[in-house]
Amino acid sequence: MTSHTQAASSFSRELLLKAVADSFRKLSPRLQFRNPVMFVVFVCSVLTTALWVQALAGHGEAPTGFIFWVSLWLWFTLLFANFAEALAEGRGKAQADALRSSRKDVLAKKLAGPERTAAITFVPSSDLRTGHHVLVEAGEQIPGDGEVVVGAASVNESAITGESAPVIRESGGDRSAVTGGTQVLSDWLVVRITSNPGESFLDRMIAMVEGSKRRKTPNEIALTILLAKFTLIFLLACATLLPYSIYSVRAAGVGHPITLTVLIALLVCLIPTTIGALLSAIGIAGMDRMIRANVIATSGRAVEAAGDVDVLLLDKTGTITLGNRQAVAFQAAPGVDERTLAEVAQLASLADETPEGRSVIVLARDRYGLQERQLAEREAQFVPFTAQTRMSGIDLGDRCIRKGALDAVEKYLVGRNSPLPPLVRRIAEDIARRGATPLIVTEGDRALGVIELKDIVKSGIKERFAEMRKMGIKTIMITGDNPLTAAAIAAEAGVDDFLAEATPEAKLKLIRDIQTENRLVAMCGDGTNDAPALAQADVAVAMNTGTQAAKEAGNMVDLDSNPTKLIEVVEIGKQMLITRGALTTFSISNDIAKYFAIIPAAFATTYPALNALNVMHLATPQSAILSAVIFNALIIIFLIPLALKGVKYRALGAGALLRRNLLVYGLGGMAVPFLGIKLIDMLLVVLHLA
Repeated sequence: MTSHTQAASSFSRELLLKAVADSFRKLSPRLQFRNPVMFVVFVCSVLTTALWVQALAGHGEAPTGFIFWVSLWLWFTLLFANFAEALAEGRGKAQADALRSSRKDVLAKKLAGPERTAAITFVPSSDLRTGHHVLVEAGEQIPGDGEVVVGAASVNESAITGESAPVIRESGGDRSAVTGGTQVLSDWLVVRITSNPGESFLDRMIAMVEGSKRRKTPNEIALTILLAKFTLIFLLACATLLPYSIYSVRAAGVGHPITLTVLIALLVCLIPTTIGALLSAIGIAGMDRMIRANVIATSGRAVEAAGDVDVLLLDKTGTITLGNRQAVAFQAAPGVDERTLAEVAQLASLADETPEGRSVIVLARDRYGLQERQLAEREAQFVPFTAQTRMSGIDLGDRCIRKGALDAVEKYLVGRNSPLPPLVRRIAEDIARRGATPLIVTEGDRALGVIELKDIVKSGIKERFAEMRKMGIKTIMITGDNPLTAAAIAAEAGVDDFLAEATPEAKLKLIRDIQTENRLVAMCGDGTNDAPALAQADVAVAMNTGTQAAKEAGNMVDLDSNPTKLIEVVEIGKQMLITRGALTTFSISNDIAKYFAIIPAAFATTYPALNALNVMHLATPQSAILSAVIFNALIIIFLIPLALKGVKYRALGAGALLRRNLLVYGLGGMAVPFLGIKLIDMLLVVLHLA
């Protein structure tokens, strides 16, 4: 957990007091109008207050005390709903304050060009614009979001990520993006600014966590419309009850017509006030849970889409496997001594600074005592790895040594009129079938043997994928490995499918093909070559260490730059949808139970026979109505922790999840009001309020 999320990790006294104050400020009609259900409650509260004032003047339609208590608890219903929203917003604002304290206007060294030697002008960081170049040296704060164009340095990003360990930022590659407000610890960087004032990553981050730019998500809008329709139906139904009651009394010549106070109480108890009160808080809390996971979503739509995801695309290296493949064995071709193969493989790896290349040198040293060579005086010419050749090596006098992938080396040998020996091919294919990676080593036009590189599947990842499968989510591994290696690792990891020898074009095509089946796709990436696929995906998590292009293409940024976070993102999105569905079920079930309490009581004076429906044996009609109104308000307070924390996530299929929700929140939602209303009724009798 980051330092800025810790600031709002619990409901502190200050946070609760501020939420209480905000609850009263949110009583503004303009704010209430945004929520149709609660706006109806607001109008009803005003009407009952007016009826109470009228009763004080001696013209009350019902006992003054009864109208007062109904009016008071209707206002409490509004305040409790406002409190839920204010509490959810308050946690985000506390995080925003912590982030805002890290943002400073510093004096920047603006360069006349992209070179470090260019002329320097000192300007405030607020004057920097997109395209400007700045020099940042050790101990200085990076003045704005940008990309490193020259240099390499260690950077302290704890103000953003909460991690104290410094990270390396350098020009080129996938670690060139820097964030304003972070600090260079060593060396220097020339940074090209990529955002204008007020548009930086930190600014967007602050805006998202404090909810100042939160928009309702499509599902939230759809549910709001549904609740508004329910409210309108009950409003029309209740509006017709008054003239019908008056007509019935006059026709029968007995009883009394229903009062406006009772009719208003009936309306408020019938409409879905519980979910209407908590709906906004559920959405804000979903964003908050994403923030606590150190993921910044550009919108609530992205969080909601994560809950609807059908397909997960995951990189193999660093996500499914630990990454940094290690050399574990040398397998020599017929007629070649294994020590000779190790020696040549070590020579081919001297210029290879990757973890894999260094592991070849270490294996040769540990197994055969071969030490690294000093070859500068022998006019050695190193051949770096390229995406085109997929090989690296060294030219040492007349010796031409190479190592590379099976197909690349085979093509190389064919060009030298020397086909790859079938036995060497068989060794390489056997290694690939085991899930390892084969590298062929050659000298001149002769294949000497194969290096076996092994990558380890992460512990517990297979179980995570099994959970995804239970929820109906398909997992697809993306890797640059050949199909044999990819198939072996996919089987070991338990993914449903894989894309081998993946290119940016292949990833983009795969996503589009899946989306044509009306399925939602989630993926993560960090490089410029991932940007097209990230832009196409429905949920796109860009790594904070990645390039600016990747961040711009994604709709989420993982501050921890942990590729496995994609699984957690989907779980958080699912939890938000599950919470919303569970509380909607609970709210509707609540209303069913409240009908048995309030409808017989509301019409008891008009139709005395309805007392037979008083199955709860409530003391009096007034007590029944007041108990239902009080319960209707109090249940909101009891459900606020659940709305903010979320219903516990379980990897269940849609059918099993529906059955569970109906059992726990459906039947539970009907049982709780019967018990709660009866207890309140008994308390009112004891206090002589009914």
